[in-house]
Amino acid sequence: MLCAISSFAQNDIDAMRYSQITFGGTARFASMAGSMGALGGDVSTLSFNPAGIAVFKKTEFSITPSVFSQTTTSSYLGSTSSDRKLNFNLGNLGMVLSFKLRDTTTGWRSLNFGIGYNRTNNFNNRMDVKGDNTKNSLLDVYVANANGHTSDNFDGFSTGLAWTTYLFNPQAADSTYYYHVIPNYGETQRKSTDTKGGMGEFAFSFGGNYKEKLLVGATLGIVKARYEEESTYEETDTQDTIAGFNSFKYVTSLASAGTGVNFKFGMIVKPNDWLRLGAAIHSPTAIRFTDSYSSYMESDLDNNVRYADSSADGSFRYSVITPFKAIGSIGFVINKMALINAEYEYVDYSYASLNSHPNVFTDVNTSIRSKYTSTGNIRVGGELRFDPIAFRLGYALYGSPFKNGDNVSAYRSSYTAGLGYRVNNFFIDFAYVLTKFNETSYLYDPAIASAVKNNYKNSSFMLTIGARF
Repeated sequence: MLCAISSFAQNDIDAMRYSQITFGGTARFASMAGSMGALGGDVSTLSFNPAGIAVFKKTEFSITPSVFSQTTTSSYLGSTSSDRKLNFNLGNLGMVLSFKLRDTTTGWRSLNFGIGYNRTNNFNNRMDVKGDNTKNSLLDVYVANANGHTSDNFDGFSTGLAWTTYLFNPQAADSTYYYHVIPNYGETQRKSTDTKGGMGEFAFSFGGNYKEKLLVGATLGIVKARYEEESTYEETDTQDTIAGFNSFKYVTSLASAGTGVNFKFGMIVKPNDWLRLGAAIHSPTAIRFTDSYSSYMESDLDNNVRYADSSADGSFRYSVITPFKAIGSIGFVINKMALINAEYEYVDYSYASLNSHPNVFTDVNTSIRSKYTSTGNIRVGGELRFDPIAFRLGYALYGSPFKNGDNVSAYRSSYTAGLGYRVNNFFIDFAYVLTKFNETSYLYDPAIASAVKNNYKNSSFMLTIGARF
């Protein structure tokens, strides 16, 4: 377990990955930037403001296939490279059952039940980072980890592999202190990373309509998460200036799968025919993960001397607790021809945490509290109807979760647009979502490594087909 923590360390990045969700679901919901908290009437709202279920007057079924394209451009040590990945997925599948009440003397007009799946995150990406480094090496990290220890105490997933492939060796004066095989640097560094997976929520919802003035709803959410990462890191003496060294390669594989649960409650108030006010709270989501991982290293020294070694297969179980969320919305209905919704979402990422038995995450949780902060997310969307056609636009701005450091201004913006066609009891919707953001990362220890500047741009194309009956 200690080897797992030191080499495939679950850390604050894992907490952020599963806490910072996006708006998936139906094409109509996505084309309005996920801003329907005060309007409702869409299966996707079950995962955001459950009161939206009470808007339905008929039973409705929908399915949404989606195409996701991610492009990442990375700049490192004066070199720029980019890579792209395409992914097909299911954005939404759901049904709402609406039951009108015969006895309305209590004020309750209808009770609705819903079950649906909404995709809330997409982890598919490819990154390619490369540059010539004249100041340091990943081997510096291995030597720092090894110094003062004997080889039987080396981590078997990284430092130990560098030892068995002769990438660093003991000093003659003291066998517990070491030197590596790149003394003068100048090597070309390259890291290629391929990630896949996503997050989705199975929503089980119930809601009611009271006198067409107050709509309430609740959702039990069952979250499924899957994240896989394959990365290859290389250092190569491309200029042939480092005696005794040609190259080394370090390959890591990680597969993480988890199941979690949360609870949501929401309401929509209708003061008059044209104004809607919405509010929702989301409990923290507790997700139980199992990680499986392995690593491989090979070295190519001068005179065709090559070594290779692999780690054992490792596994580790732990849980991630995502933070509480609160959403406030305001919507306008204009002559039944136009809809506008704006909402603000509050979330404090410093309340995320990792847990295990026994607990090995004290330092990680301290880092989360010092690194992350509260922030606000703003979503605005509108729909203009010219029956049977509807036009939709939206914009979402997600605040940076970072309290300090290189990513304190890591805002994320989404621009959305879509079309809808509704006739009789059939509808079809199309949406396009463009999301852009920048983040800084490091190939290894930030104390010595140079920053990698990453520019992310992804596009989602969504098509919803549905029926009412």
